Amino acid sequence: MQWIDAGSISEWRDGETKSILAGRRLVAIARTEGQFFAIEDICTHDGAELAGGAIEGTEIICPRHGARFCLRTGQALSPPAYEPVQVFETRIEADRLWVLCG
Repeated sequence: MQWIDAGSISEWRDGETKSILAGRRLVAIARTEGQFFAIEDICTHDGAELAGGAIEGTEIICPRHGARFCLRTGQALSPPAYEPVQVFETRIEADRLWVLCG
């Protein structure tokens, strides 16, 4: 596991998502309700990227078929997805957002 620098926290507005490459995987980072969340950037239903999906509270909605995932736990909250996505720890140091990926 290693900490990946995901950029300056001033780059994100509430309700916005971005995708970063961490090793061989994509990680979706979302800022909502003043907090940052990082999850695997792949819908477990059909492999679509989750970054760019709408954010409602602490849920992200897959832009392809509308499956919802909890940003806190990764749990699939609605069909057509039933399997969770992986979540990653985040931390802020100075003005930088860091994501723990492995």
